[in-house]
Amino acid sequence: MSSTAILAGGATPFTVLIPARIASSRLPGKALADIGGLPMVVQVARRAQRSQATRVVVAADDTRILNACSAHGVQAVATRSDHASGSDRLAETCALLGLEGDDVVVNVQGDEPLMDAALINAVAALLAQRPEAAMGTAAHAIHDLADYANPNVVKVVLDARGLAHYFSRAPLPHARDHGGEPWWDGSAAAAHPDVAALAGFAPLRHIGIYSYRAAFLRSFPTLAQAPSEVLEALEQLRALWHGHRIAVHVSASAPGPGVDTASDLERVRALWK
Repeated sequence: MSSTAILAGGATPFTVLIPARIASSRLPGKALADIGGLPMVVQVARRAQRSQATRVVVAADDTRILNACSAHGVQAVATRSDHASGSDRLAETCALLGLEGDDVVVNVQGDEPLMDAALINAVAALLAQRPEAAMGTAAHAIHDLADYANPNVVKVVLDARGLAHYFSRAPLPHARDHGGEPWWDGSAAAAHPDVAALAGFAPLRHIGIYSYRAAFLRSFPTLAQAPSEVLEALEQLRALWHGHRIAVHVSASAPGPGVDTASDLERVRALWK
């Protein structure tokens, strides 16, 4: 069934795809790391199954991941091990599953075991709400100056319609006359009347969850890399460079942390308990 059909309650059906690879430069084998007595990729899939997704599929590059999924009743498909990015793996998976056209796909990263089902639903719904967008994603307000300055915290600037202008590792938007200050903070605005109108307007931290129209996702690997993508090391900039629009859901709060390093893994294990 095409995901352009409508589910009860008006929701558009969607498929969650979870790319998972065995290699990881900072934490090898993390897809199979134990969290709460189960491999992490299985816990990610189970969280995604709490959403309104019509199906949840792991896209794996290793038989150990496939076997772990099979042992716990999670659907998984074997993909090539030489993909340059997760998007390439997802494009292959769309072809394997016969997803095409306006079928909606949500990419939940395989290292996000605390991902909220409500956020998955919200990002999926963006494409029904915004027909001009080829992709959807999420963000939340930054309240900490250290996060604002941190290049590992990706920022996104929106236009009036809630579509992405630009993603960057730089502290954006930049207040020319108040660099280095938390200009979005109420006290800072009060101290500087010229920016008082910005009280409540905070910079946004990008959350790494995406929805796609399947036809766009299948074509994405054929698009030439954007110069901005190469400089920032942010793949979503390729879509903007080629004129595709990205709708953004602004969440009221940050999602739970993902797992990139051994210390991240211990943090998530502690939160899980």
